[in-house]
Amino acid sequence: MTVFKWLLIIVSAGYVCGLLTLFLAQRAVLFPAPTSVRTAPKAAGFPEVEEHVLTTADGEKVIAWYVPARPGRPVVLYFHGNGDYLAGFFGRFRSLLADGTGVVALSYRGYAGSTGKPSEQGLMQDAAAAYAFTTARYRPDNIVVWGFSLGTGVAVALAAEQRIGKLILEAPYTSVVDVAASMFWFAPVRLLIRDQFRSDSQIPRVKVPLLVMHGALDPAIPVTFGERLFALANEPKRFVRIARGAHNDLDNFGGIEIARNFINLAEGSDFLHGRMLPPRT
Repeated sequence: MTVFKWLLIIVSAGYVCGLLTLFLAQRAVLFPAPTSVRTAPKAAGFPEVEEHVLTTADGEKVIAWYVPARPGRPVVLYFHGNGDYLAGFFGRFRSLLADGTGVVALSYRGYAGSTGKPSEQGLMQDAAAAYAFTTARYRPDNIVVWGFSLGTGVAVALAAEQRIGKLILEAPYTSVVDVAASMFWFAPVRLLIRDQFRSDSQIPRVKVPLLVMHGALDPAIPVTFGERLFALANEPKRFVRIARGAHNDLDNFGGIEIARNFINLAEGSDFLHGRMLPPRT
């Protein structure tokens, strides 16, 4: 009994220490900024990009890369994933830029040259600054908000609060706490997670055309989370499940083409009738 008692004490102490570590390290896990280094667009191979420094409501300075849209073309307001940085992902927009679509891509606080430390509230303030920058140049109905992975939570929250034209969600989730609970099933993470990004409670307030793209083989955010969020969304909406897609590779299976097709659709029309560019599988 004494051995059993001490074993129980050791296991319990280890479990409590594990929970404490999880609680204290959660933001480092959720926001693993790959670099804090600011890279100029030209140095990254994008001489056509304008770099702007935006001031948030709480005084942080966040970087945005901007390529103006041609007259009459829409602009994409893009919110990246938790492990991204501007110089690393901006190349995926080459084909969008080629047809005259503009792009505003934000570097969250604490990421790649932006000041501050990331948090859910902080990212929402960053998004508000990026939205203000964009609406100073374009009508709201010409803005397509696009969120990837972590950025889908930012995109949904913005679309629930502000006027936009369309919404694209790539590898979305119902909430960060749902994803965390599925990964750390042995821990009471619902009581521990500070930054919950509750897209499930925000998506019913989004009233614009919605495109959801999700890889069926996504190991980071399983496709079931995207499907659950989609079920809560209003019409008109379309879910594109990419059979061989994982998390970061949807462009290899037609992701950009699917998004371009959606961006270029006239209001309603083909989107409402179910005709979309099929994904390459």
